[in-house]
Amino acid sequence: MSDDPDRDALEAALAGLGPSELFPCDPALADTAAFCAHYGFDPADSANTIVVVGKGAEPVYAACVVLATHRLDVNRVVRGRLGRKSSFASPDETRAITGHEIGGVTVFGLPTGLPVWVDAAVMGRERIVLGGGSRAWKVIAPPSILAALPGVEIVEGLASPAPPRADD
Repeated sequence: MSDDPDRDALEAALAGLGPSELFPCDPALADTAAFCAHYGFDPADSANTIVVVGKGAEPVYAACVVLATHRLDVNRVVRGRLGRKSSFASPDETRAITGHEIGGVTVFGLPTGLPVWVDAAVMGRERIVLGGGSRAWKVIAPPSILAALPGVEIVEGLASPAPPRADD
């Protein structure tokens, strides 16, 4: 055990899943674009964990892992999988479901029973950089680590490449 409870929780969640590296980062640089620019990572290797919500009297949630260079298809694919109108969960909902702040959401150690869907494009990368459960940590690992998670589903077409931004 270290004197960093966030690191300890992350190490516990990663135990037995396969090789990974913990990468400390400045919490002010945890958002994907700032992180990649500052630390020299390719945004195409960055995979974000995004919580979505299916609307209704009893909302249902899922966690989606998509490349930073892609856009999650909430209106078609997520809606179809949840069977109801869907949207991105708010930062407050995300924190309530995962215990993590936006910029640090990780797929590791999520509550049992929360569906985890990984876009198939993530699995084609040699390595990926994921949130580490807090804005101070990232996880660098081969994408196969995601397939080791219980109940994870690899979903073709969960996301699609984002169009180039006007300032690119």
